[in-house]
Amino acid sequence: MKKKMSNRDKTFWAVIIPVLILFFTFNTLPMIKGVIYSFTNYKGYGTYDYVGIRNYADLFTDIRVGKSYLFTFKYALAGTVLVNVLSLIMAVGLNGAIRFKSALRGLYFVPNILGGLVIGYIFSFIFTYILPTVGTVFHIGFLQNSILASEKHAWIGVLIVGVWQAVAMNTIIYISGLQTVPEEVYEASMLDGASKWKQFWKVTFPLVMPFVTINLVLSTKNFLMVFDQIMSLTKGGPAQSTESISYLIYKNGMDGGQFGFQSANAVIFFIVIVAISIFQMTIMNKKEEQL
Repeated sequence: MKKKMSNRDKTFWAVIIPVLILFFTFNTLPMIKGVIYSFTNYKGYGTYDYVGIRNYADLFTDIRVGKSYLFTFKYALAGTVLVNVLSLIMAVGLNGAIRFKSALRGLYFVPNILGGLVIGYIFSFIFTYILPTVGTVFHIGFLQNSILASEKHAWIGVLIVGVWQAVAMNTIIYISGLQTVPEEVYEASMLDGASKWKQFWKVTFPLVMPFVTINLVLSTKNFLMVFDQIMSLTKGGPAQSTESISYLIYKNGMDGGQFGFQSANAVIFFIVIVAISIFQMTIMNKKEEQL
Protein backbone atom coordinates (compact mmCIF):
# COMPACT_ATOMS: atom_id res chain seq x y z
CA MET A 1 0.00 0.00 0.00
CA LYS A 2 1.38 3.37 -1.03
CA LYS A 3 2.16 5.80 1.75
CA LYS A 4 0.11 8.98 1.60
CA MET A 5 2.19 12.10 0.97
CA SER A 6 2.27 14.42 3.98
CA ASN A 7 1.61 18.15 3.78
CA ARG A 8 5.32 18.74 4.46
CA ASP A 9 6.28 16.61 1.44
CA LYS A 10 3.67 18.33 -0.74
CA THR A 11 5.06 21.74 0.24
CA PHE A 12 8.61 20.57 -0.47
CA TRP A 13 7.78 19.36 -3.98
CA ALA A 14 5.60 22.42 -4.68
CA VAL A 15 8.62 24.59 -3.99
CA ILE A 16 11.40 22.47 -5.52
CA ILE A 17 9.72 21.50 -8.83
CA PRO A 18 9.24 25.09 -10.15
CA VAL A 19 12.82 25.90 -9.11
CA LEU A 20 14.17 22.85 -10.96
CA ILE A 21 12.13 23.73 -14.06
CA LEU A 22 13.40 27.33 -14.03
CA PHE A 23 17.00 26.21 -13.44
CA PHE A 24 16.83 23.70 -16.30
CA THR A 25 15.14 26.19 -18.65
CA PHE A 26 17.47 29.15 -18.06
CA ASN A 27 20.71 27.39 -17.12
CA THR A 28 21.04 23.76 -18.11
CA LEU A 29 19.19 23.90 -21.44
CA PRO A 30 21.12 26.94 -22.80
CA MET A 31 24.37 25.27 -21.73
CA ILE A 32 23.47 22.07 -23.60
CA LYS A 33 22.48 24.08 -26.69
CA GLY A 34 25.75 26.01 -26.46
CA VAL A 35 27.72 22.76 -26.47
CA ILE A 36 25.77 21.58 -29.52
CA TYR A 37 26.35 24.89 -31.35
CA SER A 38 30.08 24.63 -30.60
CA PHE A 39 30.27 21.82 -33.16
CA THR A 40 28.63 23.93 -35.88
CA ASN A 41 29.41 26.96 -38.05
CA TYR A 42 26.30 28.75 -36.75
CA LYS A 43 26.53 32.55 -37.13
CA GLY A 44 23.70 33.37 -34.73
CA TYR A 45 21.14 33.45 -37.52
CA GLY A 46 20.12 31.39 -40.53
CA THR A 47 21.10 27.79 -41.21
CA TYR A 48 24.23 26.01 -40.09
CA ASP A 49 26.24 22.85 -40.69
CA TYR A 50 28.08 20.59 -38.29
CA VAL A 51 31.86 21.00 -38.54
CA GLY A 52 33.00 18.55 -35.87
CA ILE A 53 35.86 19.75 -33.67
CA ARG A 54 37.10 22.37 -36.16
CA ASN A 55 36.04 25.26 -33.88
CA TYR A 56 38.02 23.77 -30.99
CA ALA A 57 41.09 23.28 -33.18
CA ASP A 58 40.87 26.86 -34.49
CA LEU A 59 40.76 28.24 -30.94
CA PHE A 60 44.38 27.20 -30.38
CA THR A 61 45.58 29.06 -33.48
CA ASP A 62 43.51 32.24 -33.08
CA ILE A 63 45.81 35.08 -31.95
CA ARG A 64 42.93 37.21 -30.65
CA VAL A 65 41.67 34.38 -28.45
CA GLY A 66 45.19 33.82 -27.12
CA LYS A 67 45.58 37.52 -26.25
CA SER A 68 42.24 37.53 -24.44
CA TYR A 69 43.28 34.52 -22.33
CA LEU A 70 46.60 36.15 -21.45
CA PHE A 71 44.88 39.38 -20.42
CA THR A 72 42.23 37.54 -18.39
CA PHE A 73 44.78 35.42 -16.50
CA LYS A 74 46.96 38.47 -15.78
CA TYR A 75 43.93 40.42 -14.57
CA ALA A 76 42.61 37.53 -12.46
CA LEU A 77 45.98 36.86 -10.81
CA ALA A 78 46.57 40.51 -9.89
CA GLY A 79 42.96 41.00 -8.79
CA THR A 80 42.82 37.88 -6.62
CA VAL A 81 46.03 38.78 -4.77
CA LEU A 82 45.05 42.42 -4.21
CA VAL A 83 41.48 41.69 -3.16
CA ASN A 84 42.42 39.05 -0.61
CA VAL A 85 45.27 41.05 0.91
CA LEU A 86 43.18 44.23 1.18
CA SER A 87 40.09 42.35 2.39
CA LEU A 88 41.98 40.56 5.13
CA ILE A 89 43.61 43.80 6.33
CA MET A 90 40.24 45.58 6.37
CA ALA A 91 38.53 42.65 8.08
CA VAL A 92 41.13 42.62 10.88
CA GLY A 93 40.63 46.36 11.33
CA LEU A 94 36.82 46.18 11.30
CA ASN A 95 36.85 43.23 13.70
CA GLY A 96 38.83 45.18 16.28
CA ALA A 97 37.57 47.33 19.13
CA ILE A 98 36.77 50.48 17.14
CA ARG A 99 33.90 52.96 17.24
CA PHE A 100 31.07 52.81 14.69
CA LYS A 101 32.12 49.27 13.76
CA SER A 102 28.69 48.19 12.47
CA ALA A 103 28.23 51.38 10.45
CA LEU A 104 31.66 51.00 8.82
CA ARG A 105 30.92 47.38 7.89
CA GLY A 106 27.73 48.49 6.18
CA LEU A 107 29.56 51.30 4.42
CA TYR A 108 32.29 49.00 3.09
CA PHE A 109 29.61 46.62 1.73
CA VAL A 110 27.97 49.30 -0.45
CA PRO A 111 30.20 48.64 -3.54
CA ASN A 112 28.91 45.07 -3.68
CA ILE A 113 25.30 46.27 -3.81
CA LEU A 114 25.85 48.56 -6.79
CA GLY A 115 25.73 47.06 -10.28
CA GLY A 116 28.99 46.47 -12.10
CA LEU A 117 27.92 48.54 -15.11
CA VAL A 118 26.85 51.46 -12.91
CA ILE A 119 30.19 51.45 -11.08
CA GLY A 120 32.04 51.15 -14.37
CA TYR A 121 30.33 54.18 -15.90
CA ILE A 122 31.01 56.25 -12.76
CA PHE A 123 34.70 55.36 -12.78
CA SER A 124 34.86 55.91 -16.54
CA PHE A 125 33.75 59.51 -15.93
CA ILE A 126 36.35 59.87 -13.15
CA PHE A 127 39.18 58.45 -15.27
CA THR A 128 38.20 60.38 -18.41
CA TYR A 129 37.30 63.81 -17.05
CA ILE A 130 37.97 64.35 -13.34
CA LEU A 131 41.49 62.93 -12.95
CA PRO A 132 42.85 64.55 -16.18
CA THR A 133 41.46 67.89 -14.99
CA VAL A 134 43.14 67.47 -11.62
CA GLY A 135 46.38 66.51 -13.37
CA THR A 136 46.24 69.57 -15.61
CA VAL A 137 45.48 72.00 -12.77
CA PHE A 138 48.22 70.66 -10.47
CA HIS A 139 50.67 69.83 -13.30
CA ILE A 140 50.75 66.10 -12.48
CA GLY A 141 51.99 64.52 -15.70
CA PHE A 142 50.71 60.95 -15.39
CA LEU A 143 47.17 62.13 -14.54
CA GLN A 144 46.76 64.50 -17.48
CA ASN A 145 45.69 61.73 -19.86
CA SER A 146 43.02 59.13 -19.16
CA ILE A 147 44.50 55.82 -18.08
CA LEU A 148 41.77 54.10 -20.14
CA ALA A 149 43.24 55.57 -23.34
CA SER A 150 46.62 53.92 -22.75
CA GLU A 151 47.14 50.56 -24.42
CA LYS A 152 49.79 49.72 -21.81
CA HIS A 153 48.00 50.88 -18.66
CA ALA A 154 44.25 50.63 -19.39
CA TRP A 155 44.08 47.24 -17.68
CA ILE A 156 45.17 48.90 -14.42
CA GLY A 157 42.11 51.17 -14.56
CA VAL A 158 39.89 48.13 -15.06
CA LEU A 159 41.70 46.37 -12.20
CA ILE A 160 41.15 49.30 -9.82
CA VAL A 161 37.41 49.20 -10.44
CA GLY A 162 37.21 45.40 -10.14
CA VAL A 163 39.18 45.32 -6.89
CA TRP A 164 37.23 48.24 -5.40
CA GLN A 165 33.97 46.39 -5.92
CA ALA A 166 35.18 42.89 -5.00
CA VAL A 167 36.79 43.86 -1.68
CA ALA A 168 33.36 44.36 -0.09
CA MET A 169 32.14 40.76 -0.19
CA ASN A 170 35.52 39.25 0.65
CA THR A 171 35.84 41.54 3.68
CA ILE A 172 32.48 40.36 5.03
CA ILE A 173 33.53 36.71 4.61
CA TYR A 174 36.83 37.34 6.40
CA ILE A 175 35.02 39.14 9.24
CA SER A 176 32.79 36.07 9.62
CA GLY A 177 35.91 33.91 9.83
CA LEU A 178 37.61 36.15 12.39
CA GLN A 179 34.54 35.98 14.62
CA THR A 180 34.88 32.19 14.82
CA VAL A 181 38.32 32.46 16.48
CA PRO A 182 37.89 31.93 20.26
CA GLU A 183 39.10 34.72 22.55
CA GLU A 184 40.75 32.09 24.77
CA VAL A 185 43.26 31.37 22.01
CA TYR A 186 44.35 35.01 21.91
CA GLU A 187 44.58 35.13 25.70
CA ALA A 188 46.79 32.03 25.71
CA SER A 189 49.08 33.49 23.06
CA MET A 190 49.37 36.75 25.01
CA LEU A 191 50.42 34.81 28.10
CA ASP A 192 53.13 33.18 25.98
CA GLY A 193 54.38 36.65 25.08
CA ALA A 194 53.34 36.61 21.40
CA SER A 195 53.31 39.97 19.60
CA LYS A 196 50.32 41.14 17.54
CA TRP A 197 52.13 40.20 14.32
CA LYS A 198 52.97 36.73 15.65
CA GLN A 199 49.40 36.31 16.89
CA PHE A 200 48.13 36.99 13.38
CA TRP A 201 50.44 34.54 11.59
CA LYS A 202 50.48 31.78 14.22
CA VAL A 203 46.93 32.00 15.56
CA THR A 204 44.52 34.03 13.43
CA PHE A 205 45.64 33.08 9.93
CA PRO A 206 45.67 29.27 10.44
CA LEU A 207 42.22 29.38 12.05
CA VAL A 208 40.65 31.41 9.22
CA MET A 209 42.29 29.32 6.48
CA PRO A 210 38.94 27.77 5.40
CA PHE A 211 37.66 31.29 4.73
CA VAL A 212 40.83 32.11 2.80
CA THR A 213 40.10 29.09 0.60
CA ILE A 214 36.53 30.26 -0.04
CA ASN A 215 37.65 33.78 -0.91
CA LEU A 216 40.47 32.65 -3.17
CA VAL A 217 38.19 30.38 -5.20
CA LEU A 218 35.36 32.90 -5.44
CA SER A 219 37.55 35.90 -6.28
CA THR A 220 39.55 33.98 -8.90
CA LYS A 221 36.37 32.78 -10.56
CA ASN A 222 34.83 36.26 -10.55
CA PHE A 223 37.95 37.93 -11.93
CA LEU A 224 38.29 35.31 -14.67
CA MET A 225 34.71 36.01 -15.70
CA VAL A 226 35.17 39.80 -15.78
CA PHE A 227 32.67 41.42 -18.14
CA ASP A 228 30.80 44.41 -16.65
CA GLN A 229 33.95 46.46 -16.03
CA ILE A 230 35.24 45.81 -19.56
CA MET A 231 31.87 46.66 -21.08
CA SER A 232 31.49 49.97 -19.24
CA LEU A 233 35.11 51.16 -19.16
CA THR A 234 37.00 50.13 -22.31
CA LYS A 235 34.88 47.79 -24.46
CA GLY A 236 38.03 45.73 -24.92
CA GLY A 237 40.18 48.64 -26.07
CA PRO A 238 42.37 50.36 -26.76
CA ALA A 239 43.54 48.04 -29.58
CA GLN A 240 41.96 45.00 -27.86
CA SER A 241 44.43 45.34 -24.95
CA THR A 242 41.71 44.82 -22.32
CA GLU A 243 39.57 42.25 -24.12
CA SER A 244 38.62 39.55 -21.63
CA ILE A 245 37.46 36.09 -22.63
CA SER A 246 33.87 36.76 -21.52
CA TYR A 247 33.73 40.01 -23.47
CA LEU A 248 35.23 38.37 -26.58
CA ILE A 249 32.68 35.56 -26.42
CA TYR A 250 29.84 38.08 -26.12
CA LYS A 251 31.13 40.55 -28.71
CA ASN A 252 32.09 38.16 -31.50
CA GLY A 253 29.40 35.62 -30.67
CA MET A 254 26.53 38.10 -30.77
CA ASP A 255 27.77 40.75 -33.20
CA GLY A 256 30.62 39.13 -35.10
CA GLY A 257 28.88 36.17 -36.69
CA GLN A 258 30.98 33.65 -34.71
CA PHE A 259 28.26 32.12 -32.55
CA GLY A 260 29.43 28.53 -33.08
CA PHE A 261 33.12 29.40 -32.71
CA GLN A 262 32.58 31.44 -29.55
CA SER A 263 30.35 28.69 -28.15
CA ALA A 264 33.38 26.41 -28.39
CA ASN A 265 35.42 29.14 -26.68
CA ALA A 266 32.81 29.27 -23.89
CA VAL A 267 32.97 25.49 -23.40
CA ILE A 268 36.77 25.58 -23.12
CA PHE A 269 36.57 28.58 -20.77
CA PHE A 270 34.09 26.73 -18.55
CA ILE A 271 36.44 23.74 -18.35
CA VAL A 272 39.38 26.05 -17.52
CA ILE A 273 37.48 27.74 -14.67
CA VAL A 274 36.37 24.39 -13.23
CA ALA A 275 39.93 23.01 -13.47
CA ILE A 276 41.42 26.09 -11.75
CA SER A 277 38.79 25.96 -8.99
CA ILE A 278 39.43 22.25 -8.34
CA PHE A 279 43.21 22.88 -8.31
CA GLN A 280 42.80 25.73 -5.82
CA MET A 281 40.53 23.68 -3.57
CA THR A 282 42.95 20.72 -3.61
CA ILE A 283 45.99 22.85 -2.76
CA MET A 284 44.22 24.92 -0.10
CA ASN A 285 42.69 21.86 1.57
CA LYS A 286 46.17 20.37 1.89
CA LYS A 287 47.35 23.63 3.43
CA GLU A 288 44.48 23.52 5.93
CA GLU A 289 45.41 19.98 6.96
CA GLN A 290 49.05 21.00 7.46
CA LEU A 291 48.05 23.93 9.66
